[in-house]
Amino acid sequence: MSNAPFYLPRQMLTYGGAKLYDSLVFDGLSDSKYEIHMGRCAEKTAADMGISREEQDEYAKLSYERNEIAVNQGVFTREIIPVQIADKKSPNGFIQIIEDEESKRTDFARFPKLKPAFLDAADGGTVTAANSSTLNDGASAAVMCSASFAAKDRSLKPIARIVNSATDTIDFAIAPHLAVEKLLTFTGVRKHNIDLWEINEAFSVVVLANIRLLDLPIEKVNIHGGAVSCGHPIG
Repeated sequence: MSNAPFYLPRQMLTYGGAKLYDSLVFDGLSDSKYEIHMGRCAEKTAADMGISREEQDEYAKLSYERNEIAVNQGVFTREIIPVQIADKKSPNGFIQIIEDEESKRTDFARFPKLKPAFLDAADGGTVTAANSSTLNDGASAAVMCSASFAAKDRSLKPIARIVNSATDTIDFAIAPHLAVEKLLTFTGVRKHNIDLWEINEAFSVVVLANIRLLDLPIEKVNIHGGAVSCGHPIG
């Protein structure tokens, strides 16, 4: 995300200069329908469902704590490929990144002191930098193929199966519960038969809202933390 470029108009610049557009916000973190930041959408969900700043901060703290435990236990070790970064101060001229850095940067004492990031506190703002996912760099890769293709190659060992997929954009934060309800109906699976839930953690309020709407035990949700604590690089 740190390498996301700024945009200039394609046509020749005129007298007085031109406005730069941050592609990270313009193409990545904005609701194109309502032309507002995703954080404003999260604020709407928090207000609609009465989810307080304190609840969001507490969940963010839980996410960091869970992520720290997972990192210390080596939960993500097999999923991470070391990356070398140029560093003039290092004897070798580079440093090697072997684990996510975000969870080590937090200071819980600062959580309640941060100002809301998208709405003033006087206007009911509750979403802050601490209870939102962070701006991070990262990359991932996955291979998807048909079941018939996987069956032909015995060396392929599927780790997951896409069963199905499914709001007004401003209510993106509650989309998971709508998709889950449809999916449960479609597959005939009951919630109590599911041992582990992973819900997008763009903002703490997203997880809290869907836990409430789906009536899920928090002990089964994002047990290794989520994007609030380990980062949320978008692509």
